[in-house]
Order: sequence, then structure tokens, then C-alpha cells
Amino acid sequence: MREETQKLFQFIENSPCAYLAICNVKKELDRSGYRELLEQDEWNLESGKKYYVVRNDTSVIAFVMPEKNFKGFHIIASHCDAPSFKIKENPEMKAEGYVKLNVEKYGGMILSTWMDRCLSVAGRVFVRDGQKIRKLFVDVKRDLLLIPNLAIHMNRDMNKGVEYSVQKDMCPLLSKELSKQNVKQIVADELKKQMAKEIKPDDIISMDLFLYNRDKAKTFGAEEEFIAAPRLDDLQCVYASLRAMTEVQGEKEAVEERECGAGSSGAYCPVMAVFDNEEVGSSTMQGADSTFLADVLIRIKESMNLSESIYRQKLAGSFMLSADNAHGVHPNHPEKADPTNKPVLNGGVVLKFQANQRYTTDGASAAYVKELCERNQIPYQTYSNHSDITGGSTLGNIAIRHLSIPAADIGNAQLAMHSAYETAGEKDFGYMMKLMKVFYN
Repeated sequence: MREETQKLFQFIENSPCAYLAICNVKKELDRSGYRELLEQDEWNLESGKKYYVVRNDTSVIAFVMPEKNFKGFHIIASHCDAPSFKIKENPEMKAEGYVKLNVEKYGGMILSTWMDRCLSVAGRVFVRDGQKIRKLFVDVKRDLLLIPNLAIHMNRDMNKGVEYSVQKDMCPLLSKELSKQNVKQIVADELKKQMAKEIKPDDIISMDLFLYNRDKAKTFGAEEEFIAAPRLDDLQCVYASLRAMTEVQGEKEAVEERECGAGSSGAYCPVMAVFDNEEVGSSTMQGADSTFLADVLIRIKESMNLSESIYRQKLAGSFMLSADNAHGVHPNHPEKADPTNKPVLNGGVVLKFQANQRYTTDGASAAYVKELCERNQIPYQTYSNHSDITGGSTLGNIAIRHLSIPAADIGNAQLAMHSAYETAGEKDFGYMMKLMKVFYN
């Protein structure tokens, strides 16, 4: 597992924002023989071939084109965004001899965890290139910013609880006031290094930039059994689904299997969906509440010349795993957990339940996942909210508004969800990858 864990850490480090996470997913898919499709083009899909399509740079759907007698779709959905700060337009603000940045909150953050640690900036920029507008991705890979706490001497009630104002307390320090550096200049300098070409700050038309935590991912614990990293929710599930998807059989392997007598009858079409904007409700053109997944499945149907009736039959025979991390029982606050459904780190894949269906799992879908785990010696555990505490939601129940298919919510148990630095179990990551590979293959 340690080798796989190090690969996860590298993926997280290279994915400081949703834009770069999808860039890294694309690289892995390209290396594994997947071909990129564009939504605005006509698709000529061939059975057994591997494809993927990206929407608005931050969501991707990959699939292996099935034979006509396939049973349905096996879909794993996860999300690539994480709570952070987005840099506003005209961000520089002068204050008492310093320059700080004007930022706003993205998602449900634990604000205090972003203070007194080195931060940087990543995202996408749009640059004027002659008569054209060019899109570029950028990661300023250095300790650039810091949000300083107020000293205990100036707030003696600090340890009694502080209500933070994002506008007042959370503006990151960039430079001294006399510095000639601003965000556009810093981004332009980084792009110049990246492209070996002069980029002037005035060439930058617009930017989508997010702050990220520069702390490295690491293992810890008496037996190094725990992992700590930024953005574990939900890059851990994204990477596990990506590893499973890159090991799905393609055309050559499928032909060899048929020649051995296994045949393709009863096979499922594997689909990996990585969505953006789960942390802010998914209601964007690239979120789980968009038509993205449905659009792709319809185009698969059209390429296969399936009737509407046959397509509905395929959907009825499909299944989705909504993969988003789960709350582990907290060692200092066990009273916050449900008395009988409280997952522990390294205890196995978590199957999530909620009566109001913010998690999609019901008796039927739970039975399927439990049986899949038991047949393949994969440990699993269950999660429910404490009945007096309102829990969060995820992307599964949102995605199936557009596709009426059975689904179950799963995840890895973790602590400090939505912190700038989260904690999980190393073994659980291995269990999750195994379950996803079994589900696809």
C-alpha cells in the first residue's frame, strides 16, 4: 500500500485546485489509452474503445464503449473541488504598510485551519494572444501568502471561541506596500517560466484563482497507519476511481477474453464521472446537478443506435457508486457520532445512510454493495448521522435526479472534514481502490 499511498500524495500535490486536478486525470487517462472527445464535435464511437470528455475544464466523464448486448452502466461519481478561498477581481488592498488580498469563501470551510500556514495560488487565466484569447493553467509553486492570526495578547478570549469575518480576518498577506509585485505580475512571471515566453500582466484578461495549502501530504501514527493531506475530501475517491478506470479492460483484452470463451454477454459499461462544485451545491453546468452525465450516456446510446425503450432498459439495469468521504468517529468527541453507526479510520469502506435521502443508499443498494464487499474480502462499515445533528449532503442524490438508476453512497472515513489539512486511514484507501476495481471489472 505504501507505494499506492505515495502515488495518491503526488496526485494531491499536483492537484491544488479543480482545474489542475482534471488536468492530472486527463494525463492518466491519456497514458492508459483513452481518447479525448469534445462535446461540440460529432462522436464516432467504436465498441471496446476508451474515451473521455471534459466540461468547462473542471469535470470529466470517462467510459469504455460497450458491446450492444451490455447490461447497463456501472458509474462511479466523485468530486474534484474542495473548500478554499477564491481571489476576487481587483484583489490588492493596501493596509498599514502592507498589501493583502481580497478573497471570498468557497464552500463550507473550517476557517481557523487556514491561518498561520503558508499558502499559494492556482487556477486558470485567460490571456490575450494577438487577436485570440488563450486559456492557460497556473500553479505558483512557492510559499506566497499567509493569513496571520491575531496575537493572544490582543484577544484574551481567543481560546473561548472566535467568530471569524472573512472580509476582515481572512485576507492573506501578500507583500509590503512598496513592493511592485501584484497578483497579475506574479501569475505572468509564473506563466513565463512555464511557457518560456514573455507574458505581460496587461495581457491577462481574467482569472479564476484559488488559494491552496502548501503543506505536504504525509503518513503518521505509531505504525504510520494514518494519512494527512490537504483536499482528501474528495481527491482520495477521485484518485481511487481513476486507478480503477485505468485498469478497465479495453478492446484488445476483451477480444482475448471472448476467444477464451468468457464472452461479453452480461458485461457493464464502466463510467467514471468526476464533477466540480459539489462543495457549493452542484448547480452549475459542470456540477452533478447538470445534464453532463445524462448527455454523455445519451450520446453513447445514439452511437449504438439504441431505441429509447432499450436505452431505458439499460438504465434500469445500471448502478452508481457515489464516492465521497465520510465522517469517522472523533477520538475526542465520540458524542457527536451515531451510537451504533460510527466508522473508524482503517476500518473499511464506509456505506452511508440517511433517512431523508441526502445519501442515496437504501436497503436494495446497500445489499448489493455489502455482497460485493463480502465476496471480495473487502472490509466495510456503516455511517449514519447522529439523530440530533444535521449532516451534510453529497453528489449522488443530485446526479440521479437526471438519471433514474439505483445508487449507494460510499466513502473513506476521515477526521476534520473541510479542514485545510485532513486525516484518514491508509488501509481504507486500499480497500476503496479494490472495491472500485471489482465494481468495474
